[in-house]
Amino acid sequence: MLELRLVQGSMLKKVLKSIKDLVNEANFDCSMTGFSLQAMDSSHVALEVLLRYEGFEHYGCDRNLPMWMNLGNMTKMLKCAENDDIVTIEVDDGSDTVTFTFESPTQDKILDFVMKLMDIDSDSEHLGIPEAKMTPSPPLRPPEFFLVNIVWILPPASHVLLIYCWVSDDLFSNMLLEDATIIEMNEPVSLTFSLRYLNSVTKATPLSNMVTISLSSELPVVVEYKIAEMGYIRFYFAPKIEEDDEDIKP
Repeated sequence: MLELRLVQGSMLKKVLKSIKDLVNEANFDCSMTGFSLQAMDSSHVALEVLLRYEGFEHYGCDRNLPMWMNLGNMTKMLKCAENDDIVTIEVDDGSDTVTFTFESPTQDKILDFVMKLMDIDSDSEHLGIPEAKMTPSPPLRPPEFFLVNIVWILPPASHVLLIYCWVSDDLFSNMLLEDATIIEMNEPVSLTFSLRYLNSVTKATPLSNMVTISLSSELPVVVEYKIAEMGYIRFYFAPKIEEDDEDIKP
């Protein structure tokens, strides 16, 4: 049996809004330690969401429970919830449905919605995203900045964003980043990204006032937004490969 009670109903709405355009269906894995999902869109942009059990007002899950849900239907249903509503999610043992309850803080409004779970083999879709470090040396504090500002300052006709990080050159931080930005690195990096992907991940910006971006020439880029004190949402995608990358200089 599963029963979750989340006081911050608006947070769940923001999470769904940030991923619904990337994937139509997703498997929510519920365990005794938290509520999570992993998914990948058709262009191989992977995402990972974790909500630890400590962040819920009540969290009851006596066994691992996969829940395949249609995110479009789930988003439509969550539009009926006010931002300050308390959200309760329940699944009975052996049931093929999930019940969402939206309750106003004053308890003068209670709405129940029942949604049928999808019958999909969840084991075949588990991505098993590894906890990879960006460099072989001891971990550094990763670069942190407001990604949404980077995307918005570019011309509307732009299709790609070229990022340079050179140990001896602070041009990048002076031109593009705010005063609160911290960049730490131990090797030069030159990467090109599709703005389509960057614009997709910025939809998670309302979840946090800070985004962490981990860059490496050898691994997919990781964009992470912290979700209060209870978890995170991460996006993984590979940079564009240009045939003439060696000829590009900052």
